[in-house]
Amino acid sequence: MDAVDEAVYQGFLHYKRLRQPEYFATWMTRILINACNAELRRRKRELAVAELPETAAEAFDALPLREAVARLPRELRAVVVLRYFQGLTLAETAQALDIPPGTVSTRQRKALSLLKLHLTEEV
Repeated sequence: MDAVDEAVYQGFLHYKRLRQPEYFATWMTRILINACNAELRRRKRELAVAELPETAAEAFDALPLREAVARLPRELRAVVVLRYFQGLTLAETAQALDIPPGTVSTRQRKALSLLKLHLTEEV
């Protein structure tokens, strides 16, 4: 239902851009397809992030760096959990989070430097 609402909203916002009114149905169908694809991508990201703590809970709870990982921002924490606790590759992590591999690499480096900083402060 979210995709249909979004499609109707986008159609209403941009109806003046329609060049040929006889193609209104095709135009709205394309808007609906794009809205559905966006909704699927959003749900996939939410599902991947929502499952992270449950799937890696045992390994994650056994390590002393749990608090340091918990203090990381959500997007950095997701990369760390997928890469190090789930054992996913860089490409698999990028696919699970629906972000480019370069972004995963950047977030991984940032997360590791923050973890190092948090862990050296505590010692």
